[in-house]
Amino acid sequence: MTIFHTRFDGPVGPLLLAASDAGMHAIEFHAARHPVKRGADWREGDHRLLREARKQLQAYFDGRRRTFDLPLAPQGTEFQRTVWHALAAIPYGETVSYAQLAARVGRPSASRAVGAANGRNPLPIVLPCHRVIGADGSLTGFGGGLPTKQYLLELEGALPRQADLSV
Repeated sequence: MTIFHTRFDGPVGPLLLAASDAGMHAIEFHAARHPVKRGADWREGDHRLLREARKQLQAYFDGRRRTFDLPLAPQGTEFQRTVWHALAAIPYGETVSYAQLAARVGRPSASRAVGAANGRNPLPIVLPCHRVIGADGSLTGFGGGLPTKQYLLELEGALPRQADLSV
């Protein structure tokens, strides 16, 4: 299986987009903390899903799209995939805490593990890990950096009032 990748220049900086016939594999920020592993099957080039992802991301950033309709093929453990699936259920313009997300995946005492899985999300924005915040409403770790998390939450009108924006 060949995974095609390309770049998308958006308001949060350049994003690497990767897809195959199986679905989207990655959306990666320029300075990703946990870059997606690239193998010999990765090729720079065009693919119908990359074109559709660029179109949907642009509409999201323009305020014309609130959900994404792309086939997804993230690679991770069963637990990670469970957490990533739960991210997709967080509505546009809303936030949840790590503890709330842990409860949603049936592991209420696993906030740290949920946070780690959230941090390894290979499809940010589409699987909206930016909508997960600290229990006190603070903006906490984000692979694209806290300014990007703040931008995305402001774009969606979800920025909690008690968030510490000086971080």
